[in-house]
Amino acid sequence: MKLADNKATLSFSNGAPSVELPVYQGSIGPDVIDIRKLYGQSGSFTYDPGFLSTAACQSAITYIDGDKGELLYRGYPIEQLAKNCNFLETCYLLLYGELPNEAQKAEFENTVTQHTMVNEQMQFFLRGFRRDAHPMAVLTGLVGGMSAFYHDSTDITNPEHRNIAAIRLIAKMPTLVSMAYKYGVGQPYMYPKNDLSYAGNFMRMMFGNPCEEYKVNPVIERALDRIFILHADHEQNASTSTVRLCGSSGTNPFAAISAGVACLWGPAHGGANEACLNMLEDIQANGGIAKVGEFMEKAKDKTSGVKLMGFGHRVYKNYDPRAKLMQETCNEILQELGLEKDPLFALAKQVEKIALEDDYFVSRKLYPNVDFYSGIVQRAIGIPVNLFTGIFALARTVGWIAQLNEQMGDPEYKIGRPRQLYTGAAQRDVQPIGKR
Repeated sequence: MKLADNKATLSFSNGAPSVELPVYQGSIGPDVIDIRKLYGQSGSFTYDPGFLSTAACQSAITYIDGDKGELLYRGYPIEQLAKNCNFLETCYLLLYGELPNEAQKAEFENTVTQHTMVNEQMQFFLRGFRRDAHPMAVLTGLVGGMSAFYHDSTDITNPEHRNIAAIRLIAKMPTLVSMAYKYGVGQPYMYPKNDLSYAGNFMRMMFGNPCEEYKVNPVIERALDRIFILHADHEQNASTSTVRLCGSSGTNPFAAISAGVACLWGPAHGGANEACLNMLEDIQANGGIAKVGEFMEKAKDKTSGVKLMGFGHRVYKNYDPRAKLMQETCNEILQELGLEKDPLFALAKQVEKIALEDDYFVSRKLYPNVDFYSGIVQRAIGIPVNLFTGIFALARTVGWIAQLNEQMGDPEYKIGRPRQLYTGAAQRDVQPIGKR
C-alpha cells in the first residue's frame, strides 16, 4: 500500500472545518481514501450498506476488475491457471504467493494426500444429524467440530498452527463433503485412497462403494478440478469477509472457516447454482422447453416476481471470466456423458441462447455466470443439487484460509467493529407497568 501524492478533502456545508484524508494506491485498481481518523476529526461516520465503496482490508491474494471481466489469483489470470495448473498447484499459489516448482508441487501434494483421513469419531458426530439434513447444515457442524479433534492447530495467532490447519482443511474437506453425502443416502463411507488425484479421490469417495473397484473418468476428473480452481477465491465477498471478521476476534481457524461455510449457504452467494438448477427444474415441470420464451418474458417484468438465476453478477459488469471456462467444461462433460439431448440440459441451452441474444439481457450485461454452468456440470456428473454448495465450500476453503492467514499477519489488522446509523428511539425513561 503506497501513499499517494494527492489527498482528499471532505468539506461540510454547515460550516464545520474541512477534513484532509490520506489517499493510498494499490498495485492495480482504484485508490482508497483512508477514513480511519474521520470520526475523531469530524465526529461523523461514513454510511455504506453492503460495503459497495469500502475497502475493509489490504490484500495481495485476488484481484477482480468487474468492468473488464478480469480475475487474477496472485497476479495470474484465472484463464491461464485453469488451463495450465491443477487445483493443488492453485492452492499452493493462494497460500504461499507463488506457483510451486516441481519439487514443491510434489511435496505439497504428498502432504495434503497424507492428511485426507478424518478422525473416526467424526462418523459418530454425523449420526447426530437427521438423514435428510441439508449437507450444508452438516458441513457447518463438521468443520467447526474439527477444532475439538485437532488441538495442536487452534491458535490463530500462531503462523505454524494456521499452516497446519490450512493443510488439514484442504485435505479433509473432500472427505467431509463425501461423508455428508454418503450419510444422507445411507451408503457406507469410502476412505481416501492415496494413489488418486485430489479430484479423483473425491469422485471415488462420493460415488464408489466397497463392493467393487471405482474407475475415475479423466474427463469428469478434470471438470471437477476446474470447478475447484474457479471457485478457490473471489476477493472480499460475503463469506470471505465473514471469515476475516470471525477470525479478527481471535477464534480458532476451524471456527472461522465454519462461519464461512454458513455464510456461503445463502442462495444469494454459494447457493446460487443450487437456485439455478431449481429454476430450470421448475421450468421443466411447467412445460419445459416450449415455455422457456414465456419464462424469459416474465423474467424481464419486474412486477412478475420471476427471477432469472445464474445470470449477471454483482461484481462483473462484463462476462464472468470463470463462466467462459465453465462453459467449455460444460460442453465437454455433456458430450462425454452423451447428455447433449437430455431435456433439462437442452432447456438450459435454450435459456442461455435467449439471454445472449435478447437486447434486454445483453444491454444489462446479464450474461451467464459461473453458477449457471457449474450447476449443469455437477448435475451431469451425478452430484445432487443440495450438495452443490458443499462442493463450492470445498473449493473455497483454501481461499478462506489464505485470506485469514494474510489478515493475521497484517500488523494493521484489528477486531472488526462496524459502525451504524442509529434510527431508533432517543433516550427515554421506563414507566411503571401500571402507567404503560
